[in-house]
Amino acid sequence: ARAQTLVTAIAASIEPSEAIDQHIDTMINGKGATAGHSAMVISVMAQEHPDLLVPLVDKLSVAVVSKNRKTVQAAAEALPEVARVAPARVAKQLDKLKVAFEPASSVGQDGLVRTFATLCAASVAYQRRLEQILATALTTVEPRGLLRWTETILPSLKGEPHARARAVVEQRLEHIPRPMAQKIAEFMGIKLRPRLV
Repeated sequence: ARAQTLVTAIAASIEPSEAIDQHIDTMINGKGATAGHSAMVISVMAQEHPDLLVPLVDKLSVAVVSKNRKTVQAAAEALPEVARVAPARVAKQLDKLKVAFEPASSVGQDGLVRTFATLCAASVAYQRRLEQILATALTTVEPRGLLRWTETILPSLKGEPHARARAVVEQRLEHIPRPMAQKIAEFMGIKLRPRLV
């Protein structure tokens, strides 16, 4: 509730960016409860006023690979929302975000995948730049996360990138636990081949 009240006050202030900038810095460089509180403020801000986070997207790109779990969580929640309201601004950070993908925690990676998918849905132009990293994501994610990422990534792609991403997922269906493969196959509208035991 404290974060909520703060966000309302910041959003209503004349110069919201200064306060937001401070919270992002605290979330990245602060310790313990202070960093956690600022991360909470940024999470709420992402849901309610993502437009106010647009100028700070470069810092969110750094925060997503932080050692602090709450900081990563806040950045992972904020980036897709900012990508929705200002895709071009987020796309400027694409090189940094792509490099961040591999070292990021599962929470960070999840946020990055949603960010990349949001960009692809915003403009076909981003598909070419992101197709490779999305294929890597679908290839490397553990089976548990594959359904979620398939549901996130496939609808955001069109044409050949969509077909290629589908092929990556289809290849994996043979090798993951059957119940999980079944759910993914249903989502994709395909029938699973019977497995030879």
